[in-house]
Parts: sequence; structure tokens; C-alpha cells
Amino acid sequence: MKSASVAIVGAAETTELGLIPGLSQLGLHADAALNALAECGLKPSEIDGVATAGQSPTEVAWYLGISPTWVDGTSVGGCSFMLHVRHAAAAINEGLCQTVLITHGESGKSGIGRGGFGGGRSTLPGQFEAPYGPMGAPTTFTIPVLRYMKRYGMTEEQLAMVAVVQREWAGMNPRATMKDPITVEDVLNSRMIAYPFHLLECCLVTDGGGALIMTSAARAKDFPTKPVYILGTGESVETPMISQMEDFTSSKAFRVSGKKAFAEAGIAHKDVDHLMIYDAFAHLPIYGLEDLGFCEPGEAAKFIWDGNTRPGGKLPLNTNGGGLSYMHSGMYGMYALQESVRQMRGTAPAQVPGAKIAVSHGVGGMFGAAGTIIMSNEAP
Repeated sequence: MKSASVAIVGAAETTELGLIPGLSQLGLHADAALNALAECGLKPSEIDGVATAGQSPTEVAWYLGISPTWVDGTSVGGCSFMLHVRHAAAAINEGLCQTVLITHGESGKSGIGRGGFGGGRSTLPGQFEAPYGPMGAPTTFTIPVLRYMKRYGMTEEQLAMVAVVQREWAGMNPRATMKDPITVEDVLNSRMIAYPFHLLECCLVTDGGGALIMTSAARAKDFPTKPVYILGTGESVETPMISQMEDFTSSKAFRVSGKKAFAEAGIAHKDVDHLMIYDAFAHLPIYGLEDLGFCEPGEAAKFIWDGNTRPGGKLPLNTNGGGLSYMHSGMYGMYALQESVRQMRGTAPAQVPGAKIAVSHGVGGMFGAAGTIIMSNEAP
């Protein structure tokens, strides 16, 4: 394991999660940021680096009264915040800034002050995919998973088990949106959205946000919070059009990002105690397990079915309940990072005993981008 030079010293979500009609999207960014600043004893004026996605970093910095020397507005979808962590680590190591604030806020359900994303008929998907009828993420994400099912024989029941296991984790989390236990039959009997996705295999739609504060490992020891050290990072992109994936049964961006992060961290898969894989839909953890190297191609569905990722299993996965049961405001990567930090601090509602290394992996768009962050609670 390699020595870490950067650490997360602040991590907090918005005061409320779920339905928050009283705050605009910018207000959610600020709420999360102020919560993270308060827990590590900082003032906005002590921040000199700002990164965010889904909202202009100019707006966030101005709203909080920050005059940064480093800014990152990288926006590649829900994994943008993994990329921000990576970029912030590089910036801190390079001396471009000392203390970075990464924010997320999204009024996904209430739509208060929500900005739009670029799109329309002139984009590549607008020209070459939209004429064939896809209508948003549920219909678009069906394309690769149907090929996966055909190639590897994954059943509808195995896909449904992903949601069942994550609900088990959510049942231990007081802040989770959905906590009642469900069965495979419950999932398969829920409303069909776009085959093979039933309602319970699709992400929640909620309001919320989160923020992280990063600094050098040397400075991290001076904060009241338990530092979480960054061991390895990776990022990549593949295509803005899901129809142009190199292989529908595997994400090239996942493979590139994960390989880079593991090589940088200098760890093996057996060293990982806790894993978060972005789960906007039930198939994503299956792709993540295989493309990150935890399972061989075609084996992840059985790996989950056999109980390896559930409470008490050998590889705890999506321990907050994930986007399927915890919350999903639209760009879920921040919440995966938040849970990884909680696990490394030993403060998670469903704490993995003795966990020392966590992997947090995100997706952006429809397999368009990926970010991987490997953390540890052991000082360098």
C-alpha cells in the first residue's frame, strides 16, 4: 500500500434528505458546505479551492464568500465528484491550493432553482439515438443490460436480488428513504418501467446534497475530525452515446478508471474491506464488480445472489442502501463518497467492523464516464 499525501477532513450531507422544497439547488450546496465546514472547524474564508458539478463553481464560491486560487467545474455526470477528489488531490500536491471544498446539491424531486443540462437535437445522442425512441435513462440503460443477460444468462431474479440486498443495508440506515424489507418477488411484481427494469430496480428521485473538504495529509492531523486518506484515484470517459460502447457487457471507462486507481494505491482486491458502486439502476453493481476486477466476466450476478455483498458477506457493497434505497438526487457520486468516508471514520449506521480500505466507484451518464477513489483510515 502506498503512502497517502492528501486526506478528507470534512464530509457532510445536507441537513435533510429526500423532499426539501424550502431550499433551492444553490441553497442545498451551501447547506452541505456549511455542515462540512462546521464539523472540521473551518470558515468559508479559509477555503482556497472549490469544485462542483451541476452548478457553476463561480456561483457556489460567490454565494459562500470564497475567493479561491483553484477552481474545478468538471461535469461528466454522476461521477463528477470522484473526478473532483482526484483533481483536488493533484492540486494540493502541486501547491495550487491548500484546502479544497467539493460541493453537490440537487433539487431532483422538488425542482427548486434547478439548472438544466446541455442537450437537444444537435447533440450526438440527439442526432443518432433519439430518432429511435429512447426516452431518458431507464430506456437507454436497457441496451447494454439486455446484451449482458443474453451473453451470460443472467436472470431477472438475479438482477432483482441487487435491489433486495441493498434494501437490507438501507434497513439499518435511519436516513435512508426506503427501509422496509423487500423480496425478489416484490421487485419482480413492481411496475415495469422499461424491460428488464422494474420500478424497484430504478433509482429514487430525491432532493439533497453533500460536501467534502480536503487538505494535505500533514495538515489533516490538526483537524478535530478523523482524517480519511486518499490512496488511489482513477478517471476515464468512453462515449456520449451508449449505442457506441466498445462492448455492451463491460464499461471501458470503468476498466480504465479502476485499473489506474488500484495501481496508484498499490493494493490488491483482497485488501478491500468496503465497496461503493454507483447504482442508478440495478445492473450497475454487476458491471462494477466485474470491470473493477472483483469478479470474472459473467460471475457478478451469482456473486451477489450468493450473499457475498449483503450484511455479513465477505465484500460489503453499497452499505448506505445505494441509489435504489438510500437516496438519488440525480448525481449520486457524492453520496457514495460520503458513505465511504463514514465507513473509514467508523461512524456509518451499518458499520463494517474493522474496515481499513474502501473503494468508491462512480458512473457518469450512460456508461459515458467513470471515477474511482480508494481511501484508507490508516495514517501514512
